[in-house]
Amino acid sequence: MTTPPPGLRERKKRATREALREAALRLAVERGPDQVRVEDIAEAAGVSPRTYNNYFASREQAIVSAVTADREARIAAAVAARPAGVRLADAVTEAVVEQYTDTGERAHEALLLITTRTALRDAFLDATAGIEPPLTAVIAERLGDAGPHTARVLAASVAAAVRIALEGWLRPAGNTGAAGSSGAGELVVPSGPLPDQLRAALSPLAAAFDAAERRVPS
Repeated sequence: MTTPPPGLRERKKRATREALREAALRLAVERGPDQVRVEDIAEAAGVSPRTYNNYFASREQAIVSAVTADREARIAAAVAARPAGVRLADAVTEAVVEQYTDTGERAHEALLLITTRTALRDAFLDATAGIEPPLTAVIAERLGDAGPHTARVLAASVAAAVRIALEGWLRPAGNTGAAGSSGAGELVVPSGPLPDQLRAALSPLAAAFDAAERRVPS
C-alpha cells in the first residue's frame, strides 16, 4: 500500500503542530510547566490561541507531544515494514520497543519534566490511546478477513499494555499504585529498563496475535 505525499494544506498543519509542541517544550523548560499558559505557547509559535485549541486540548498535551510526536504512526509504519514472514506478535513488540526507547535530546528534556509533574504524566499515559487507530489499519491489512473486530481489539490491547508498562515504569518512589495516582511533585524513579517493561506487558498478547494469524487464509 502506497501512501500519497501530503498536500500543501496538510504540510502547513504539520508545521503548525510542530511549532506549537516545540514552543511548549521550550517554554516549559525555561519557565517550568506551571508558569506556561496556552496564550504563551500560541504567541511563541506565531498563531492565535484559537488555532492552538485546534491542535491541543491543554498545555500538558502540547508539552508531552514533544516526546510522543507521530510515535503512533511510526509504530504502525514499523509493523508494516516488517517482512510478511515475521510473526505479527514479534513485529508489533519490536516496533513498540523501538519507538518508545529511541529518543532524542528534546525527548529527554520532556521526559525530565514528565517525571516531576502529575498532570504531565497523566497526559503522557493518555497519549498511548493514539496507538490504536493506525495500528488497527496495519493489523487489518495483515490479517485480511480474520474478523471485522479482531484488528481493533488487538490494537486496543497493545495500547492498554503499553500504558500499563509506562505506569509501572513511571511509578513514584514509595508508591505501589499506578503512576497517575500520585500527587504533584512526587519524585519518580523509573523502575527497571523500559524495554523490559514493554516486553513483559505485551507478552500476554502473543497468543491472541498467533491465533488471529492462524485464521488468515493461506
